[in-house]
Amino acid sequence: MKRISLVVLILCACFGTVAWGQQPAGTCVNDWSEFHRTNMERSNPCETVLNVHNVGGLVLKWSYTTSNMVESSPAVVNGAVYVGSLDNNVYALNATTGAKLWSHNTGYQVQQPSPAVANGLVYGGSNHRSVYALNARTGHKLWSTTTGSAFASPTVADGVVYVGGGGGVFGDVYALNAKTGATLWWYNTGGLNGNSSPAVAAGVVYAGAEDDRDGLGSVFALDAKTGTLLWNFPTAGPVHSSPAVANGMVYVGSNNQGSGGYLYALKASTGALLWSYASTLVSSPAVANGVVYVGSNDYSVYALNAKTGAKLWSYRTGSYVGFSSPAVANGMVYVGSLDGKVYAFGLK
Repeated sequence: MKRISLVVLILCACFGTVAWGQQPAGTCVNDWSEFHRTNMERSNPCETVLNVHNVGGLVLKWSYTTSNMVESSPAVVNGAVYVGSLDNNVYALNATTGAKLWSHNTGYQVQQPSPAVANGLVYGGSNHRSVYALNARTGHKLWSTTTGSAFASPTVADGVVYVGGGGGVFGDVYALNAKTGATLWWYNTGGLNGNSSPAVAAGVVYAGAEDDRDGLGSVFALDAKTGTLLWNFPTAGPVHSSPAVANGMVYVGSNNQGSGGYLYALKASTGALLWSYASTLVSSPAVANGVVYVGSNDYSVYALNAKTGAKLWSYRTGSYVGFSSPAVANGMVYVGSLDGKVYAFGLK
């Protein structure tokens, strides 16, 4: 019997009503257009509705049933929710009512890639080594490009789609023309680039990988225009966590089931290690107001000083938090756990 999953909206945010496409410079909207959001920090400085006083009153607004599991995180843009499913489909749902606007069958499972939405297009990946672009209004496919297995979420910056793929024994980072899907460059990490979504900041692409030969991993910094390697930092375990970039620092986790793992803080310009914190991490960190938030497979959520790595607080949930990445908005941090609950923590 197939397992049935629900895409559940538990809150109603205030979405912008601007035209489809890229937002004008300097505007502040609540859209969450890709896994990292556009600031690479998994935080939303525009949210002003939910806060520590009213978040406890959230109730289920709507749910939408798919025919298989949903492991993908949704993107929310211009009043629509975009999400992929293991039933091979990408869905667009009305954010207010949950009504289906359209669905597109990719022909293969959409396992973990979260859609990225930019300039009226939805970018995603499937388990069949392909990245595709869909019309955000209609779901019509405009192009698809063969890559390594697209388990990582794409990131869009300056007209380029960046995505990591793992196929066979090699892992690559690809840069694709956002309009045509043409490959601009690709970089072979020498390992398995599976679930780490690239972060793009100040003309540099940051991505993690797993070394298939020894089970360790690396964090790479690549020139966003050429794919030239700028630096490489070896980690103590596979990097499935997606980097967060803030204030000249890169935060990323490693995971080794045998000996734990670490959250690393690296200097963005050189890759030099600034500090590390021991924990088993698959979760991608969020950064806001000088604090790094991350979930761990030890059932806990951690808040660390972003400059020093000192633990500020931790909270133990009922199960793994490693597969859920925190999001920060308006003095709150939100994260899910495999205990079936979503948690909200007040930061003030």
